[in-house]
Amino acid sequence: MKASALTTHILDTASGRPAQGVRVELFRLQGEAREKVTEALTNADGRTDSPLMNAADFVAGTYELRFHIGAHFGGEGFLDELPIVVTLRAGEGHYHVPLLCTPWSYATYRGS
Repeated sequence: MKASALTTHILDTASGRPAQGVRVELFRLQGEAREKVTEALTNADGRTDSPLMNAADFVAGTYELRFHIGAHFGGEGFLDELPIVVTLRAGEGHYHVPLLCTPWSYATYRGS
């Protein structure tokens, strides 16, 4: 069985650079309940310094990643907070959720 973990990174596609200093929160969702698992800031490479959830702490389920990108764009853009809800399953290997964003749009996918 493949060990699972969760990581992310943010690329500011308007500037062509990683998005540094963006707060990322991770919540576990269970029905109407929402439990905060962790939060981190992105580094100079647009990544968190450690996984949002490492293999040892991995719990399968539905999660919300909340990206606070409004401050990165100086409050001048259209987008402020971006919630991305994902379902993580045990044994499916590493989950990587990149966020490509501008002040007006975003895209995400399951990366490697």
